[in-house]
Amino acid sequence: MSINDWKIDDRPRERMYVSGAASLSDSELLAILINSGTRNKSAVEVCRDLLAQAGNSLNSLSQMSIDRLQSIHGIGAAKAARLKAMFELAARIQNETHDQGSAITSSKAVAGIFSPMLRNLQHEECWALFLNRANRIIGKERISTGGVSATVMDARVVIHKAVDKLASGIILVHNHPSGNPVPSELDKKQTQLLKEAASLLDVTLMDHIIIAGNRYYSFCDEGL
Repeated sequence: MSINDWKIDDRPRERMYVSGAASLSDSELLAILINSGTRNKSAVEVCRDLLAQAGNSLNSLSQMSIDRLQSIHGIGAAKAARLKAMFELAARIQNETHDQGSAITSSKAVAGIFSPMLRNLQHEECWALFLNRANRIIGKERISTGGVSATVMDARVVIHKAVDKLASGIILVHNHPSGNPVPSELDKKQTQLLKEAASLLDVTLMDHIIIAGNRYYSFCDEGL
């Protein structure tokens, strides 16, 4: 039985019109996105299977690749693409709340900006947050993209961008897809090189933060 054959009160989309999106379960919200089920299962049932494969965790579901999503019966290429687009938009909405001009007061604030962008990536990326003398954000840029286990950060690129933006401070941020936030020896070496290079131009490396899943590591907080 398709959703269109259900009683009006049982249809997720119609219920959302009446009671709002917050009244729907995760599987019902996902069912609205995929729109249709299979010959034997409704869209809601397909989405229950989808969530079950992710341990009933939306965060785990958001990390699934398009190929992994398509391996679930009832999820084709178009539906998988819709789901990935939805999760990407959700991450961008969360990131959009941190506009330029916001003051940075802690490592937690920086992790809040970058965690939605980096925690689910399967490769490493390195970003720089540029601050003025009042610790307000004047820009952020991706510096480099690497493989599964490492990305190489060019200190000259970071310093050049900081000078262009007239930044007084830099916070370096990158992710560990492994889920282990502890810095490697390469992370420590690159941090020290950037700190020394920045100081020559009166720019302060204020912190280096590693995002690993829902955890993070702050060089500043750890006294490094």
